[in-house]
Amino acid sequence: MTQLLGLILVSFFVTSLLLVPFIDLLYYLKRRFESINNDKAKSQTPIHDQLMKEDIKTPSGAGILLILILIILSIFFALLYRFADLISLGILLFTLFSFGALGLIDDVKLIFTRRRGKFLGLSRGQMFVTQLILANIISSMLYFFVGLNNIYISGLGNFVIDFWYIPFASFVIVSFANAYNISDGLDGLSAGLLTICLFAFLGISSASLNLSLGSFIGIWIGALFAFLYFNIWPARIFLGDAGAFGFGATLGVVGLLTGKTMALAIIGGMFVVIVASSLIQIASKRFFKRKVLPVAPIHMYFKFIGWQESKIVVRFWLAQALFAIFGLWIGLISSSV
Repeated sequence: MTQLLGLILVSFFVTSLLLVPFIDLLYYLKRRFESINNDKAKSQTPIHDQLMKEDIKTPSGAGILLILILIILSIFFALLYRFADLISLGILLFTLFSFGALGLIDDVKLIFTRRRGKFLGLSRGQMFVTQLILANIISSMLYFFVGLNNIYISGLGNFVIDFWYIPFASFVIVSFANAYNISDGLDGLSAGLLTICLFAFLGISSASLNLSLGSFIGIWIGALFAFLYFNIWPARIFLGDAGAFGFGATLGVVGLLTGKTMALAIIGGMFVVIVASSLIQIASKRFFKRKVLPVAPIHMYFKFIGWQESKIVVRFWLAQALFAIFGLWIGLISSSV
């Protein structure tokens, strides 16, 4: 435990030192290239853009730095401590890097242009197909290299699904990657929800004596602490799609590596709620030609009806904390059975 706490502090201080000059660099690039914009393009999400009009001047792309810090510190830890599970760590870092690189396409455009709409780089179809390819590669690694082939549900038992584990794990990874990206709309919301989730998984990994996974999570938590200082309202920096896709997919892999499938769905409860609100909106528009809500996802609806942004974020954090406690309880019960 002392080692994990030390890793959190080291990661926090390293990230804090690097974030300030990185934010200054992003602001400089934003001012330098703000004349290159796509303001004339018709937005696919006009209400969403109107609600986020105050965020236009805030640069995006902090996830690029956080991913690099997390990868470098994790590799340094693996070299320093021989007990590190190099296979699991390699899968985590590959997930973080590959999904982060996918989101980097949008981040580069946002760094040099103005914020407009939701889909700035790859089309939705291209993005989804690429995510599926990456997720299947990662799921195959989990199946063939780690040996994961089962789903454990507390109260029901262990279900060995063999090769079907690959499409199942791919679904989990893609779902969390997109859920995190969708939740990244209010200052401090997504990073705060993720931090709460990671504390629950830190408890599960510590209880199962998985020090390698716990150390990775500890480094991640430290970096998020530093980022949240600059991301809470009023935000000086946004995570961006590199961080959103990379962090969301990696959260899914963390849950899969613990073997706590049911706990993952509960611990990430607010991400599930947020992505469900968007899916319901999309389905309603496609099949019934009408919107369930004036704007989705659900946190943007609360902002639309006049809730203060800070109130929405804190209340979502509180709800997430309850989900995390419940999921941690489920995970620890299954560990003791």
